[in-house]
Order: sequence, then C-alpha cells, then structure tokens
Amino acid sequence: MSDVSGRLVLAAASLAAVFFFAAGAAAAAHDYGDALHKSLLYFEAQRSGRLPYNQRVRWRGHSGLTDGLEQGVDLVGGYYDAGDHVKFGLPMAFTVTLLSWGVLEYGVPAAGELGHALRAIKWGTDYFVKAHTAPTELWTQVGDGDSDHYCWQRPEDMTTSRRAYKVDAENPGSEVAAETAAAMAAASLVFRGADDHYAHLLLHHAQQLFEFADKYRGRYDESVEVVKNYYPSSSGYYDELLWAALWLHRATGRRSYLEYVIANAEEFGGTGWAVKEFSWDIKYAGLQVLASELLVEAKEGRLRLSPEELAVVEQLRSKAEYYVCSCMNRNPGGADHNAGRTPAGLLFIRPWNNLQYASGAAFLLTVYSDVLSSLGEPLRCPDPTAAASNSSSSSSAAAAVAAGDAGEVLAFARSQADYILGSNPMGTSYLVGYGGAYPRRVHHRAASSASYSHDRDFIGCLQGFDSWYSARAENPHDLVGAVVGGPNGDDVFTDHRGAYMQTEEDL
Repeated sequence: MSDVSGRLVLAAASLAAVFFFAAGAAAAAHDYGDALHKSLLYFEAQRSGRLPYNQRVRWRGHSGLTDGLEQGVDLVGGYYDAGDHVKFGLPMAFTVTLLSWGVLEYGVPAAGELGHALRAIKWGTDYFVKAHTAPTELWTQVGDGDSDHYCWQRPEDMTTSRRAYKVDAENPGSEVAAETAAAMAAASLVFRGADDHYAHLLLHHAQQLFEFADKYRGRYDESVEVVKNYYPSSSGYYDELLWAALWLHRATGRRSYLEYVIANAEEFGGTGWAVKEFSWDIKYAGLQVLASELLVEAKEGRLRLSPEELAVVEQLRSKAEYYVCSCMNRNPGGADHNAGRTPAGLLFIRPWNNLQYASGAAFLLTVYSDVLSSLGEPLRCPDPTAAASNSSSSSSAAAAVAAGDAGEVLAFARSQADYILGSNPMGTSYLVGYGGAYPRRVHHRAASSASYSHDRDFIGCLQGFDSWYSARAENPHDLVGAVVGGPNGDDVFTDHRGAYMQTEEDL
C-alpha cells in the first residue's frame, strides 16, 4: 500500500528524461542508453485499456475496458498508478509533462527509442483527450484508492470500483486542469513536425483547459474528495497555473501567456516560494527552472523582454537557484535551507518513495546546468558570510556569490542517476532490470501475479494476498524499467513486497 507522497509516476519519467541527455555522453559510469530503453519499457507495463499489437510487455493483457461506462463516457486507456489500479489524473499528467520536457530538451539519442518515447507520451495524451469531454469538464480519476487497496488482483481480474470522477465549472479543479494543460502543451511540441494534426489537437485542448483552470479557480481535492488520501494539493493551484502558462507560451509563442506569468508571478508565489523539493504537487522549482530558460532565449535573440519583464524572470531564476543550491548543500542555514542526504550522498527528501524526488532533482539540475552553460554564468548561492552577519547594508546582489559552475551542477545530477543505477552501498540498481542486482519483489499487483496470458484462472480480491502478496518468492515477472521507492535514510534497502515505502515503484 502507499500514502499520499509515494505513488506518483514521476521517477520513471524524470529519470528517463535524464537518460535522454546522458545516453549521448561518453565515458559514462553506466550504460545510460540501456537504462533509457528500460525506463521507456516500464510505461507499457502500466498501460490500462486495450493493448496494441506491438505491446512489448507480453505478460500484461487488456484491462479496464469498461472504464467510464457507468458515467456514459469513454475513459478506456491511460496509465495505472504505481502498483495499483486507480488512474489518477494529476500525477499522470505530470508524468507526461516531464517525459515531454525530456524529449524536447535532449531528444532521444539511443537508437530506436524515439518511437517508444512518443508512444509513451501519446498513450497518456490520447487518454487526456478522451477525459476532456467539454471545455469546462475534465474527468480526473477512475477507480477508488480505498477499495483498490483491499484487493491484490491483476488488472485483468479487477473487481473493485471503476467509478469515475470529474471537475467542472461548478466543482472546479484548477491543479489537475492546469497540469493537464501543461502536459498537452508540452506534448504538442513533441509531435510538431511529426504529426501536425495531432499536435494542433493537443494544443487546442491545452488552451481550453488552461482557460477552464484559470476562470473557475478551486482546489481539485475539494471537488473530488476521494483523492485526498492519495494526492491532496498541499501547494494549491497557483504553481500549476504559472507552470501551464509557461508551457503554453513555449508551445504557442503568444506573449499573452508570458504576460500572465509576469503579472501573477508575485501573487502566485512564483517569485516568493523558495523550495527544496519538486514533485507532482509542488511545481515551483520546475516552473522557476523553466522560466530561467527564457533568459537563454533572450540572450540568443529569440525572445524580447522589457526591463520590467526581465526583472521578474530574474527573480524567478533566483528561486530556481535556491532549489539547485539546496540540492547541492550550498545554501547557508543548514538543514532548514538544504535538502537532506543519505551518508552515501543520495538526496533524501521523504522516507516514502524517495527516489521520485531524487530523480526529479537530477532532471531539473541537468536542465539548469544547460542554462548556466548557455548564459556563461556560474551558479549563484547566498553568501554564507553575508547571511551570518545579517547585515542590513548588504545588497541583494552582494548576497549571492558564485558557488559552482555548470559542470559541477551536471556532475551532481549524474551522481544521483548513478546512485539509482547501482553506484551505492547496497550495490543494487533501483531501476528494475538494469544490471545484475535489482529488486525482485516489487510491490506491484500485476508483476507479482501469474501472467494472464498463461493462467486465466480468476484471482479473487483477497486470494491474491494469500497466493502472491505474502509469498516470499521473487515476482514471476520483472517490472523492467520501474524505479522503486529506494533505500532508507541510511542507504539500506529491503527487497520485500510488504516494504512498500521502498519497493513500490513510480509510473
């Protein structure tokens, strides 16, 4: 089972995004091309709906074929969440945004993987198109987390509730509507030039969803209360609105979206929130790094910024640097201002499914290292001397000093990816299927059960706990490409299905 912080699909998407870059690097400690291949394969294991003829994960079968039927809408498709069978719209959309961002930044250098990356994105966006049934209506969840946790079944045998939930003008959900807008805007850029009609369709939905999210503001977990125990919104929806507007500016080139960000950056917390984590819920670090890329566009003459706009973007960038400095332990103030680490150097943000945060950080730092390189500037972190003296005469410019360069930021990002791939005290790869040692008892209903293609005998709701969950044997199927929760704060990992804080994976 899982809690609210440990079940999203970020880790596979963000780590794959790192591998998009690293796969083209020379003299690497690990085979990033192979890691990328496996990361993309994982998305096929998480598919809900009618599987295509070219499905590579053969131990999975069709499932969820009546999703939405009770509500009179076609919600077949999309991705299951982690080791369960609920389809949660907010983390699913965030996964697609991150995966698209990785493709846009670095392409797919590994041979033959571009098509797999596009199919992974499209499996998500096809579902979002279905779920957006009207300009101000978005279906955000299928299934119930509580009843799902009482059963241990293959998705092909599901007997749990498949009730669907939506947000609309009367029951708004700005977080999920804006994040889905961001995902579709980012994906539209991925498909531009390859499938212009589809790219246009995605952009049309993205624009409608952003208008819906902004015009009818409200927390989605107040409209869809069943999500509160799994994906509640702790940061509110302002970060998603800024995040979506930045993606729409990038996808359309329209200044109105940039002007929206500039006008609302202070009120919405974009220039105020200095954070130490990046997740499906808290997007501030991501939007601040994304905004920093505007400075590169301006330097290269691809974007014009007025002095007032430039000042706001620089403020956003300063908060991006706070995040980067916190990951690299270069903010003064100790643990209150820096991300935690294990003794071996892994970023340790939360004990439940920590690798989602470490992999997300690795991706953002990789992107920000490129920003620094393009601008020809060092990483600037608060001056510890100025912070210690707390001198009121110190200017804001003097308070930040050079604390590293692009190469150091990238090296730290790589150290996190390498740790996940096996350069750690346990000698274990936390990417399933990579290397010789990796988790064999992943907390995943389908992977831990007999393949439906070989054994079609029905597995009951509780039967699975006795037959599969409680078994000490290794899973019948390796969930190749899954990034598990990872080790505890002392770098120790327990490979047991019941240790779900460590062995449940992220989509």
